[in-house]
Amino acid sequence: MDIAPGFWEKVSQLAADGKIISIDKVKAELYTNPDSLTQWIDDNLPADFFKETDTQIVLTTYGHVCAWAASRSAHYSPGALATFLEADEADAWLVCYAAAHQLTIVTHEVSNPARKSSIKIPDACQPFNVPYLTTIEMFRALGETF
Repeated sequence: MDIAPGFWEKVSQLAADGKIISIDKVKAELYTNPDSLTQWIDDNLPADFFKETDTQIVLTTYGHVCAWAASRSAHYSPGALATFLEADEADAWLVCYAAAHQLTIVTHEVSNPARKSSIKIPDACQPFNVPYLTTIEMFRALGETF
């Protein structure tokens, strides 16, 4: 955070303006091992930045995402499926939340549909028409500079 303070200021501003959000499952993962990032979150993001995933629309979409993952059991390893569908893992929930609310996911994961050992966020986004961008692509799409 001390290397690129402008980046972190921009993230804080976009969050305050409601242009970016995240979900409770991501927060739970981040707070498993509190560190300087979790302290920064506490100090710089609005209280409503992390949205709840236990809403009816998200839970319904979660059922569809689980069914999609299960339908790919001939391709993905059992471990990949178990990790992706673990209730406390954020990836599937991110896809569900974005699909349910017609949002775009920001990720640095790269599509790799041939990979069997893990389900990448972009590969889970595609069947549900969930768009995804990298952080730099997000800044461009929002017309942000710093």
